[in-house]
Amino acid sequence: MTQKSGKNGLSYATAGVDIDAGNALVERIKPLAKSTSRSGADSDLGGFGGLFDLKAAGFTDPILVAANDGVGTKLKIAIETGKFDTVGIDLVAMCVNDLIVQGAEPLFFLDYYATGKLDVDAAADVVAGIAEGCRQAGCALIGGETAEMPGMYAGDDFDLAGFSVGAAERGALLPRANIAAGDVLIGLPSTGVHSNGFSLVRKIMEANDLGWNTPAPFAAGQSLGEVLLTPTKIYVREILALIKEGGDAIKALAHITGGGLPENLPRVLPDGLGAEIHVNSWHRPLVFDWLQKSGGVDDFEMLRTFNCGIGMVLVVDPDFDVETPGAVKIGTITDGDGVFFK
Repeated sequence: MTQKSGKNGLSYATAGVDIDAGNALVERIKPLAKSTSRSGADSDLGGFGGLFDLKAAGFTDPILVAANDGVGTKLKIAIETGKFDTVGIDLVAMCVNDLIVQGAEPLFFLDYYATGKLDVDAAADVVAGIAEGCRQAGCALIGGETAEMPGMYAGDDFDLAGFSVGAAERGALLPRANIAAGDVLIGLPSTGVHSNGFSLVRKIMEANDLGWNTPAPFAAGQSLGEVLLTPTKIYVREILALIKEGGDAIKALAHITGGGLPENLPRVLPDGLGAEIHVNSWHRPLVFDWLQKSGGVDDFEMLRTFNCGIGMVLVVDPDFDVETPGAVKIGTITDGDGVFFK
């Protein structure tokens, strides 16, 4: 039966929402979701909710841990360069790295993509990145939402949010209660700026009248936009392996995001304990040197805005030898509150 749209001939499409484009996107991303399938999830899209079977995933008495996050103003670089295939990895990373620091294995992921006018190709590239991030983290992409909202977003702008759930057996959550002065801080390297501090990055670019296509003076053959869009490292697999190997020797983990080392490390330490960090103990990627010099940013502002080359910190027993690529001792746990840099 043919339905008329009213005497003015109005429809959802004339209001700016393209249902056909949304359906086309769903068909494009179904194989991507399927590629993330894991035990406990079949990753089929199209239902009203995603399902996950904890028993099939091998858990006996699990505690669920949930996290959500976004990519922040790093999205502006993706939009302005037209490069959309990495921000989906960032989206997954920001969520699953927060799960793993609590000792939880990421199980499944859902995304929310909102835009003024749906560009199927751009959205499919974003979801391809999300699927890649899920494969790196070993979690299933079991659903999501695409919202086309004319008038809410200007031009090609869009926003992303991610939601992930993980699980750990009861009694295995981090941080542990046995953190003590003398425990060692092990830093794992970042892949660059990750997904925090981009409002300052963009301000530095603007102040120096630089474009995203400007050749990066510290990275031969790459533009500034390409370097800055390097996706956030996903630490899940190596951290799960270390937890399995180290047991109680792994006492706490801190994901170094907005606020840097000064703000994120204290979140996992009990009252009465602090940290001493040796800032020259690790290699700082050249992008941070360039940002600091180009923006005239002081040392402490760098440390509390960016990860400065350390994306994850482990608090471990002094006798435990962390053997994973790039791991470096960056400091120790001390008596007294606060993080001090030497």
